[in-house]
Amino acid sequence: MDLCLLSRIDEELDSSEVAALCFLCRDVLNRKRLEKVEDGRSLFLRLQEKSLLEDHYFLSQLLSVIGRLDLHRLLETDSRQLEQTAHTQTDSCPALSQYRRMLYKVSEDVTKENLTKMKFLLSDKLPRGRLDPCTTALEVLCEMERQELLTEDRLDELQRILEECDTQLAHTVQQHREARGSVSRQEYSVQPISNQEQQLSSPQSLQSLSISETRPNCERGQRIRLYSDAMTETQPGSGPDQVTTSPTQSWKTSEMEHYSMTCNPRGTCLIINNYHFMGFSGLTDRPGTEQDEKALHNVFSRLGFKVEVCSDLTEKTMLGAVEELGGRSHIQADALVVCVLSHGEKGCVLGTDGGEVPIRSLTQPFTSKQCPSLMGKPKLFFIQACQGKGFQRGALFTPSIRQREGRYEADAGAIESIPWDADFLIGMATVEECKSFRNTKEGSIYIQELCKQLEWGADRGEDILSVLTRVNREVSRGVYRDSKQMPEPKYTLTKKLFLPYF
Repeated sequence: MDLCLLSRIDEELDSSEVAALCFLCRDVLNRKRLEKVEDGRSLFLRLQEKSLLEDHYFLSQLLSVIGRLDLHRLLETDSRQLEQTAHTQTDSCPALSQYRRMLYKVSEDVTKENLTKMKFLLSDKLPRGRLDPCTTALEVLCEMERQELLTEDRLDELQRILEECDTQLAHTVQQHREARGSVSRQEYSVQPISNQEQQLSSPQSLQSLSISETRPNCERGQRIRLYSDAMTETQPGSGPDQVTTSPTQSWKTSEMEHYSMTCNPRGTCLIINNYHFMGFSGLTDRPGTEQDEKALHNVFSRLGFKVEVCSDLTEKTMLGAVEELGGRSHIQADALVVCVLSHGEKGCVLGTDGGEVPIRSLTQPFTSKQCPSLMGKPKLFFIQACQGKGFQRGALFTPSIRQREGRYEADAGAIESIPWDADFLIGMATVEECKSFRNTKEGSIYIQELCKQLEWGADRGEDILSVLTRVNREVSRGVYRDSKQMPEPKYTLTKKLFLPYF
């Protein structure tokens, strides 16, 4: 790495920031050698000796965690390198552990009064000669680690002390512990359903549905039939299918690292809901989308996100909304969620003025180059829209299928390419070239199922990919206007992602 650049960064760091960087490096550098570091240059030399500055990634993580985004941007002289190294972690370019990030976050919120109380509560476990010189929470945490009162697997003592000082900080530690433990997944055994049980207990009532959120190529208000090959109706609050757990339930621990979910709130959830269109290119209003907005608002609020809603955005204002969100600091956030409900075409969603907004333009403001405070954090996009004007065909495997009549509209465009950056997930309502469907009274097939399965997964500690796989299964079972619908998630997630209730 350019030594002149490192020297420039060193000149901008104060002593407390150097101490914070040293603390974050305690897992990758010899701790005794770290004690002799007095400035940024000394730290950078030690990192170079360990080949940790061969690219920008590790230093970018350090500067992002301590909140020096201005210095982080100095590293962006080669943006392609930054994005590619963020995508692939190697032994020479490790990621900062969630444990170390959590400890730093806790230390930042310890007040002077609570620091004094922490030292008092540790006085029977640490020598006074070691405690008295400590003037910061980071120094106290370092002493606890030296005496092995604090390790990644031993957080009891820290949590006990924080419960006496600040219950919110104790909760942060508890959330970290729960997140580490939640990488276990319950195994289910699916019981076969008899033919008799497959019959619906009562006829379906007629429902009003409407068609095509692509630019119209058929008459709006066309009468169609909706066939459902689902064997049973899932009652509100119940799980998908007739699924029962086996008498002996086993839990498997995944070795894959998971994303941290300890912030309060977890992050921002932006919902862009386009309902009223201006009549350009024959685009009509989108009745039923208000039910999708309501469902998304409810579930992501329960998952701990701060929900913001933008309604009826044109092409320009839609781009402005995501650019403004990408320009914010997300240091105190674990994740980002963006939901777009609109008309669309292949590769884009449409503003209320008919203007096309490429999917890529929606995600670009949140890449590691454009939004460094979200680097290493999951960025989730859920888009209710068609990805073309075609209908997906499928064969019904049973003749005893219930019918519904209704009116439909289809929704947005295909993803031309996933962003060349790590930690993205884009969930589309349907596969490329095909339509998706929305019930004009109850909301879209995809979003309603997504919200139901997110709640189901949160109750059971399931990761997001398991949740989306089940969404695919449930949505694909239906037949809509003699056609199928299959959602399509694409992702560059590098860890398991769990979204528990807050």
